[in-house]
Amino acid sequence: MEAGEAKSKKAGGSRLCCICNQRRPVLKRPKTLQQICRECFYEVFEEEIHQVIVGNRLFKSGERVAIGASGGKDSTVLAYVLSELNRRHNYGLDLFLLSVDEGITGYRDDSLETVKRNEVQYGLPLQIVSYKDLYGWTMDEIVKMIGLKNNCTFCGVFRRQALDRGAALLKVDKLVTGHNADDIAETVLLNILRGDIARLSRCTSITTGEDGPIPRCKPFKYTYEKEIVMYAYFKKLDYFSTECIYSPNAYRGFAREFIKDLERLRPRAILDIIKSGEDFRIATTTKMPEQGTCERCGYISSQKWCKACVLLEGLNRGLPKMGIGRPRGSGNDQKDTKARSTAKSIESKQCGSLDF
Repeated sequence: MEAGEAKSKKAGGSRLCCICNQRRPVLKRPKTLQQICRECFYEVFEEEIHQVIVGNRLFKSGERVAIGASGGKDSTVLAYVLSELNRRHNYGLDLFLLSVDEGITGYRDDSLETVKRNEVQYGLPLQIVSYKDLYGWTMDEIVKMIGLKNNCTFCGVFRRQALDRGAALLKVDKLVTGHNADDIAETVLLNILRGDIARLSRCTSITTGEDGPIPRCKPFKYTYEKEIVMYAYFKKLDYFSTECIYSPNAYRGFAREFIKDLERLRPRAILDIIKSGEDFRIATTTKMPEQGTCERCGYISSQKWCKACVLLEGLNRGLPKMGIGRPRGSGNDQKDTKARSTAKSIESKQCGSLDF
């Protein structure tokens, strides 16, 4: 009887939170496999992010900081947590929400409604910049011209520059994004697969663009995507969960699936890939691109024309494949050769400036 009671108590004890040993666990942390209660999960989740911010000295008191807000789970949790930590630990930051309207009907228009609600919920001013205003094109219009094969190239290049333009409008000191550990591990793999040494050397940095006008920070660098989803779910945060309608065939998706398979086998694989990326050493004989400014719009570029200006010129000239890379196929070889030749020529001459 005594043995039975002891066994019963032991079984009951194993069902308690492994941190507080008082409440029943509601989840198993994907990162550590600890079984913990909801309250302890909130605490360790927020504390880990606080330690990343403090340990890497991401901010200084009095700084104006823009949060890249898409309405998705990552940026919504980032806005909520950063607002909480700013108050709790007296960071002394002025926080803003910054959104980009790519012009994707049925996707971005709906997600922006979520961001507008977040503006009210968190009391953070919101700035929205659009592709249409900046470039004269929406992604819907671009996809009609380029198709679904290379549309992510346009969106990625335009979006990065749009965020910087929006941050400049807000006159902020830093821009923070919701890139999580899964995203960074995927980027490490993608840069290896592409042989992109320049990006590989900086993709794991928690702060980038320090030599530019507006540095970017990633407070979620070591935060697992699954834990962000769990946090948003338990906190009942208001976020938009639909994937972009133009991204199902994106190259990154294959790397994402591979990372998920690795995580199922070994949860620490994500952090290990990030650590490997941090420890890469680029040979001193490797020629790296020299940073300069675009002669057309003034944006940072290693060429005379930045990628956004080359892609935009291609769209405006009816040559959308200009600047995408080496096209393949036989049917349009002559046109593709002309596009590459035109891209090369416009990168080598000085032009006017865009109205950003």
